[in-house]
Amino acid sequence: MPEPSDAAHDAAEPSLEEQIAAYQREFQDLDPQVEQVVSALQRLNRRMNVAYGRQTATLGLSNAEWEVLKALVVSGAPYRLGPGELAKRLGLTPAAMTHRIDRMASEGLVTRERDEANRVRVIVELTHEGREKWLEAMRLATVFEEDLLQDLSSDDRHRLGDVLTRLLRRVEDAQPDAEGRLKDLD
Repeated sequence: MPEPSDAAHDAAEPSLEEQIAAYQREFQDLDPQVEQVVSALQRLNRRMNVAYGRQTATLGLSNAEWEVLKALVVSGAPYRLGPGELAKRLGLTPAAMTHRIDRMASEGLVTRERDEANRVRVIVELTHEGREKWLEAMRLATVFEEDLLQDLSSDDRHRLGDVLTRLLRRVEDAQPDAEGRLKDLD
């Protein structure tokens, strides 16, 4: 019978080097430099999402609620958007957005009211409590992000930011419909 630590190691994700070696074994045309960059970005993104999720959970927020708060803040004062615009920005269906707004309104993070100028239109607005939760999440994220980048000089951070922005633009240009979640991936 294997030792518990052996079983845990067997279930652990392989190192990047192990993953790339396995890929090369199975697919000889693989460029290991490209695979290292892409795999590292994927793993970093996944682990950062877990870390952010843990932080927002300490504030009583889900990642989904954080995304709505962020979209409202990014829209600028008075931090108001229609549910359809929020759904589009987050790549959600209108039904999913409605469910999320209902939950957040019951928690006092947003309000939902009819637009006085157009009684058919609904407006979702960030509350004071919602903005305070967003600010606290930003404070926690800032500490995490500074720690993450602590070994990079200002020049390194600038270069990394430029490189990642170029990669992001390439994907956005090639996949202009890839905002939020893609319908074909839901």
